[in-house]
Amino acid sequence: MHKESNATSQRLTSLDALRGFDMFWIVGAEEFVHALGETSQAGWAHLLTEQLSHKSWEGLAFYDCIFPLFVFLAGVSIVFSLGRSIQEKGRPATLGRVFRRALLLYLIGIFYYGGFADGIEKIRLLGVLQRIALCYLFASLIFCFTHWKGRLVALVALLGGYWAMMSFIPVPGVGAGVFEEGKNLANYVDKQYLPLFKWNGDHDPEGLLSTLPAIGTCLLGVFAGMILSASQHSHAKKTLQLAGCGVLCLVLGYLWSLQFPIIKNIWTSSFVLVTGGYSFLALAAFYYVIDGLGFHHWCWPFVWIGMNPITIYLAHRFLRFEDLANRLVGGPIKGALGSYGEVLVLAVVVAMSFGLVRFLHRKQIYLRV
Repeated sequence: MHKESNATSQRLTSLDALRGFDMFWIVGAEEFVHALGETSQAGWAHLLTEQLSHKSWEGLAFYDCIFPLFVFLAGVSIVFSLGRSIQEKGRPATLGRVFRRALLLYLIGIFYYGGFADGIEKIRLLGVLQRIALCYLFASLIFCFTHWKGRLVALVALLGGYWAMMSFIPVPGVGAGVFEEGKNLANYVDKQYLPLFKWNGDHDPEGLLSTLPAIGTCLLGVFAGMILSASQHSHAKKTLQLAGCGVLCLVLGYLWSLQFPIIKNIWTSSFVLVTGGYSFLALAAFYYVIDGLGFHHWCWPFVWIGMNPITIYLAHRFLRFEDLANRLVGGPIKGALGSYGEVLVLAVVVAMSFGLVRFLHRKQIYLRV
């Protein structure tokens, strides 16, 4: 890896576009494809709906890559935002910013899952936004206090340490090295030590122990950011370096999965490397096409989402997009289209999502956490 360039102020269109493409599937596209798949018995429809559904436990589908890609991209952004902040404001001020941002994002996560609405016992301490906050916090601290060798050591320690704990620390009544749901160490730790509401009963897919390898996902993004911030290299060379890292991660991840399976719900080390590999390759493709070749006109709808990801994520939680869509094309219009009526409603939901972020972008309104 190369030392971060001083010229880290330029915003990468490809980074916003890929983040927006990632969020696109969360804010309506996934439901639209599922509805479209239900209208057809063709093999392609089954394949699409299968890939846009999480694996119940072991294995990997396209939809399992969405969350880790977002965490990965948060790591890429760390290099550009904190690298510039350290140069301009110094490390103490930058660390203050990191802690404030992580705390605010964590609290938004608590609010997102209901806050105090259903009583203290229903508060979810660890969820999607909370995991992003924790990964951002610890990856930022590692970035601020180490160079690339230290970051690599931290990555190896996180993934290797998690594998060692999961493989060799016995679970009472089960033993060591068991990765089945409810019988593995990560689920046991949640059951014993994670208070309040847990998504899967007595354990959580964003639980305590599995946060450690998730920080590794963010660190992989930091390495990608380091490649992109090396101003002395050409677009082509950066693309090759990103792609090379992606291939290396995929090879290591799939080999590791022979002993430590790919399981999103406990964020196994092999899952980190495989999804990190695909994230490197996706970033390489977007970077080369958009920032390298300058072919960017197609990606602006994704850029609008990518520059306001938290806003659109919260909007889909608290605004009734589908109710609004039904007011426009529901009732007789939806009924006249038969099985394609729901497809039309969800297409309008996606269009409304793009319309919202386009409006915010034109007004230069961005929710910065």
